[in-house]
Amino acid sequence: MSSEETFAKLCLAEKPAESHAVKSLVFKPKTAKTATPVPIVVVALQTTSTPSPVIAQATALKDPRLARDELFKSFFNCDTAKEFTLGYLPNATTEFKLLIDQNLAALDETAVLQLNDTLFIKKSDLCQHLSAFESYKKLVDFSQEVKKEEKPKKEKTDKKEKAQSKAALEDAKLIGITVDKAKDFPGWYSQILTKGEMLDYYDVSGCYILRPPSYAVWENIQRWFDDKIKGLGVQNAYFPMFVSSRVLEKEKDHVEGFAPEVAWVTRAGSSELDEPIAIRPTSETVMYPYYAKWIQSYRDLPLKLNQWNSVVRWEFKHPQPFLRTREFLWQEGHTAFLTGEEAKEEVLQILDFYAGIYEELLAVPVVKGKKTEKEKFAGGDFTTTCEGYIPQTGRAIQGATSHHLGQNFSKMFNLTVENPKGPEFPKVYAYQNSWGISTRSIGVMVMVHSDNKGLVIPPRVAQFQAVVIPVGITKKTSDEQRHHIHESARDIESRLKKSGIRAFGDYNDNYTPGWKFSQYELKGIPIRIELGPKDIEQGHVTVVRRNDARKYSVKVEELETRIPEILDELHDDLFNKAKELYDSHRVVINEWKEFVPALNKKNVIIAPWCGVMECEEDIKESSAKKDDGEEFEEDDKSPSMGAKSLCIPFNQPELKDGQKCIKCDRAAIEYCMFGRSY
Repeated sequence: MSSEETFAKLCLAEKPAESHAVKSLVFKPKTAKTATPVPIVVVALQTTSTPSPVIAQATALKDPRLARDELFKSFFNCDTAKEFTLGYLPNATTEFKLLIDQNLAALDETAVLQLNDTLFIKKSDLCQHLSAFESYKKLVDFSQEVKKEEKPKKEKTDKKEKAQSKAALEDAKLIGITVDKAKDFPGWYSQILTKGEMLDYYDVSGCYILRPPSYAVWENIQRWFDDKIKGLGVQNAYFPMFVSSRVLEKEKDHVEGFAPEVAWVTRAGSSELDEPIAIRPTSETVMYPYYAKWIQSYRDLPLKLNQWNSVVRWEFKHPQPFLRTREFLWQEGHTAFLTGEEAKEEVLQILDFYAGIYEELLAVPVVKGKKTEKEKFAGGDFTTTCEGYIPQTGRAIQGATSHHLGQNFSKMFNLTVENPKGPEFPKVYAYQNSWGISTRSIGVMVMVHSDNKGLVIPPRVAQFQAVVIPVGITKKTSDEQRHHIHESARDIESRLKKSGIRAFGDYNDNYTPGWKFSQYELKGIPIRIELGPKDIEQGHVTVVRRNDARKYSVKVEELETRIPEILDELHDDLFNKAKELYDSHRVVINEWKEFVPALNKKNVIIAPWCGVMECEEDIKESSAKKDDGEEFEEDDKSPSMGAKSLCIPFNQPELKDGQKCIKCDRAAIEYCMFGRSY
C-alpha cells in the first residue's frame, strides 16, 4: 500500500459540518548548484500568513521560494505541486524541514482539519502521522518579526566617499550635476532624477514621488498606447487592489513567482483580520474569477480589458528609482479569446506597440524576442519581450512583456464556453493573454540619453518641448525696449502653443540668461529658443538643441513648420546614437572562451544554445567570474553579475550545420541573447 493510501485511511470518510482550512506548502531554499536543496514543508492554518523571512529564520536557510514540480517529483515522488498532500511525506528521499503553525498546534485535538477539497482529518490523527518526522519538526509563530542583521557601515561609507570624490566633476556647480556619469553611475543617476525634478524620495523605502515632469512622460505614453489598444477593441476597467490569500494562492505556479514580494494587510485598526489580504502584485487572480462569471457563451469572446493602476512588490534589498520600486505604475491588459491563434496574434501585436513606445516615443532601441522557459511568466505558455540596453553599464534591461497564458488560467478558474460546433461537443476553455509596461520605461529613457549636464528628454514625451528665453537685456536696456523684447518672446510662445508645441517662456529678470540655460539643460527641455534685440530686427530666433547644443537660426515666419522638424530631427538623432551603441555592443559569440571577455567589455551576447534549462543556469553561474576566475560579489535581488538569458531574438542569425551550444556538447537549436541585466 502506498504512503498516500495509508494516509487516506487516517482521513474522514465523510465531509464534516465544520472544519478548519489548512494549507500545506513546500518551499525550496536558495542552494549552491552543487549542493542538494533541503525542502521546507509548512503546515499552517489557511488564515495564517507564512512570510518567507520567517521561514528563512526558522530554518536557517536562505531565500525560500515555493517549489516547482521538479522538486516534488525528485523528493516526494509526487508528479505536481497541485497533487501534493501530507500523505507524500513518507516518500521523502532525503531530510527536510517541517514547520508547524503555532495557531494550528493550539487547536483542540478533536478539531477537524480540511487539507484540500476532499481530504478532512482530525487534528489528533494528523499529529500521529507527523510524529514520524519529529526530528524534522519545529513549531513556528509566523506572526513574529524578523530581526535584521546590523552590518558595519564604516568601511562601506569610506569606500563610497572615495568613489564619489573620484567621480566629482571639475567646475561642477552645486545646483547642477556634481558627479561624472562614467565614474559614478548610481550617484549620477540619483542626482539626475532629483535635481532634474523627475522624482523625490519618500519616507517609505523603495517608494518615490513622481513629480510633474516624470508623470507627464507617463501621461504621454498612456495617451499613445491607450489609442493603440482601443483600436484593437480593448476597453479600460478597474479592479480592486486587494486580493484574498485564498484566491491568490489558488494558482500555485503563478503565485510562486511573486510570493516573496507580496505585501500583506493583516490588521485593521487594532483588530486582526480574519483572513490576510494581499495588495496586488499583478491581477490575474483578481480578474479571472470575474471573467469566468461574465463569459457565458463563445459569443461573449473575445473579452479585452486593460487597467491603468499601481502594483506593489515588496521584498528586495536594492531599490532603484523607476527600475526596482516597491510600488510602481503600469498598465496591465488581460484578454480572453476563443482560439489560440487569435490570442497569439494579439500577443505579437501588443509587443509591437511596446517596441513603438520605446522607439517612437522614448528614442530607445529594443530587441524583440521570446523568453526562455526559465524566464517566462509563471503560469504562462510563453512570454515575449522587448529588451533594452544601458550603454554606460553594459547591462540589458527588460522593457515590457506580452504573455500568452494558453488555457492554464482558464482551466484553473473554469473559464469555459459552449463549443461553437454544438452542445454535443466538449466545452472550450478560453485562451488568455496578459501584457504590461511600467514606469520603469522612464528610468530606461533617463539612463540611455542623459548626460553630465542633466536630463535629456526626447521631445515626444517631454512635459515641455521648448522654452522661450529673452536675451540681450542689460542695465542699459530701457523699460520700453525690455517690454518690447518680452512681448515679442510671448508672441513666439503663443504661436508655438497654437501650433501644438508644448512651450513656455521664462521672463524672470532676476536670473541671467546663462543661469536659465543651465537650469533648463539640467531639466532636459529639448530645445530653447533665444530672442534678443538683434533677433527681432533680423526677424529670426536662435534655437539650441539640448542633446548636442546644435544651433539653428529660424525665421519667425517659419516657426510653425521648422520647430516640429527640429524636434523630429532631435528624436531621430537620439535614437540613432542609442541604436549605434546597442548594435555595436550586441555581438555574436560561438565559442565559450570568448564569452566572458566579451561580456566584460559591456556587450550583450548572441550565442548558439541548446535550449536546456540546466545549461542556461550554468552559463549564468560560469559567467559571474572575471577573466582571472575571481567571483563577482553577487546578490540575487540586485542586478545580476552573471549573464542571464534575455530573450531568444525573433531576428535570428543562421545556425551553421553541426553548430554546438555555446556552453555544452549538445547541438544548438537557436541563438539566445545573454547579458548582465537589471
